[in-house]
Amino acid sequence: MMMSEGKRTLMTAAWVVGHDDGRHTLLPGGEVVYQDGEILFVGHGFAGEVDERIDCGQALIAPGFIDLDALSDLDTTILSFDNHPAWRKGRVWPKSYMEAGPYEMYSLDELVFQKRHAFARLIRNGVTTALPIASLYYREWGETVEEFEGAAEAAADLGLRVYLGPAYRTGNPVVVEEGKFELFFDEPRGLKGLVDAISFCERLDGRHGGLVRTMLAPDRIETCTAELLRRTAAAGRDLGVPVRLHCCQGGFERETVRRLHGMTSIEWLDSLDFLTEKTLLPHGTFVSPSRFVPEPGRDLEIVAEAGSVIVHCPLVAARFGDGLESFSSYRERGLRIGLGTDTSPPDMLLNLQIGLMICRFVEGKAEAARAEDYFDAATLGGADALGRSDLGRLAPGCRADMVVWDLANPDIGQVIDPIQTLLISASGRDARTVIIDGRMVMRDRHIPGMDFAADAVRAQRQFEGLVAKYPDRTWAHPAAEEIFSSAYRIVRSTDAAQG
Repeated sequence: MMMSEGKRTLMTAAWVVGHDDGRHTLLPGGEVVYQDGEILFVGHGFAGEVDERIDCGQALIAPGFIDLDALSDLDTTILSFDNHPAWRKGRVWPKSYMEAGPYEMYSLDELVFQKRHAFARLIRNGVTTALPIASLYYREWGETVEEFEGAAEAAADLGLRVYLGPAYRTGNPVVVEEGKFELFFDEPRGLKGLVDAISFCERLDGRHGGLVRTMLAPDRIETCTAELLRRTAAAGRDLGVPVRLHCCQGGFERETVRRLHGMTSIEWLDSLDFLTEKTLLPHGTFVSPSRFVPEPGRDLEIVAEAGSVIVHCPLVAARFGDGLESFSSYRERGLRIGLGTDTSPPDMLLNLQIGLMICRFVEGKAEAARAEDYFDAATLGGADALGRSDLGRLAPGCRADMVVWDLANPDIGQVIDPIQTLLISASGRDARTVIIDGRMVMRDRHIPGMDFAADAVRAQRQFEGLVAKYPDRTWAHPAAEEIFSSAYRIVRSTDAAQG
């Protein structure tokens, strides 16, 4: 039985981001026509018949953002933002916790909820394709197939395009005494995680009409053994899926990899034949040479030669005093660059704004990077990283993944060029309507089936339960009040009464 064709919809707005000859274009008063999830026309004066016309008014219709490192968690950034050092604040497990036996601090139901909650927030910030990331600090070891099966259902229900894969690892850093770490390895457990992840990819890739795709997601490079990385790379090639590995993101990692393998992280990956065009590498800040690693090296040249992708996450890096040597210098070296949020809020626009400012500051000149350079990275760069020429652009034959940005908001200000305006004064909250694969998943900030007020209450309650368990996995097991600082002295009603 043949399925009947869906309705043909024409959308117009004050501005449309079109695409021609490999580059985005700007179309004042432009039109986008789509049907059955596919874009049929982008331009002016569509002559065909349509079933529905939507005039978005003073708005920009643009391709949705592709988030290569999308937070699928509650906001764990707040746990570390002003609470340092990591080993004293529960972000590295103490030996006593390892010996007692790490445990899951969230139930399966809570893990699935956090992903649905996070996926909806991504949509509300204009992200249409997401590769989720969550913290393993509060996990027994790695992520599970069961929670990711739930994540696939949540993404399909909300309409978010995703690449999913449970994170796995063979090792974990452990605090053995004040300020001193050792690495604990359980390679069989990590290899079992890889087997499970491969099975997940084989069973779920292409589900829900292709909205759910898969990836392999070994955790951080310092928590992986050579055997795990070799087998992961081989499996990635066999399956044809992206492989994402967090590396070159901190001093502890750099020193650990150097001590264990006598090489930089990138040199070690190169020696394992790990790097391919489908390899995604968040965050790429601690490379040789750079201001963080002032020693000779070929890290960036190796990545460029392999064709691997640096996943640039400007906001989370800046929050902790890191950043690319410069976005523009990486591009000049021929590196492929995509964007990720990797923190809360999952506001890609904020990441573009922070990244642009940091690049100009590091280079010491305003012309070091332009608004479109970052916008390209968050759209075309992400699509290129995934090998998807049908994403990241509005052109005939592409998937109908688009965002309507509200330019009528009086707080945004005046518009000469809408992309520049987005990078000056807009935020993710200015995403008014989101369409993914031709489905309107958010309209006027409303996502069907989501009660954000109730979800926020549940998320806070779940988060407080996690915080209450933090002493179990913190060096010397202090009370939670000692682990997490406050900006100012907290004066409770009982204190006032006693005073």
